[in-house]
Amino acid sequence: MSGESGVGEPVAVRPCTAADGDAVVALWAACGLVVPWNDPAADFALALSKPNATVLAAVADGRIVASVMVGQEGHRGWMYYVAVDPARQGQGLGRRMVAEAEAWLTAAGMPKVQLLVRDTNQRVLAFYERLGYATSPVTMMQKWLKTPPSP
Repeated sequence: MSGESGVGEPVAVRPCTAADGDAVVALWAACGLVVPWNDPAADFALALSKPNATVLAAVADGRIVASVMVGQEGHRGWMYYVAVDPARQGQGLGRRMVAEAEAWLTAAGMPKVQLLVRDTNQRVLAFYERLGYATSPVTMMQKWLKTPPSP
């Protein structure tokens, strides 16, 4: 999982460790992916604690510049928190992280991958469409099992 980002210095992609938590959560916050009802540090720790999930990080000059949380539930794969340092956007790192997550899921035997895009993050839809993703003909439903914090 290493190589070039296509622009700039070499970028290596590797699985995260617990020591990466603060840097990854800071990246997610810088990218506007953090909301009051999801605890990103808890999400990060949960992904690392399960054998069917991980967080992948792109590292350049010793610093995490992109990430993706990826997991599978036995039937399909999921991607969350696809993030690229705002100063590094437009260099192919988002595409790279999606490809790394897809490879991880393919190795796990998953036939498809899904992701959710919040209505407030519409600008990323074109990015995913360019990568071959399409809107699914399904309705996502949810039920809070505990009261979420107010936004």
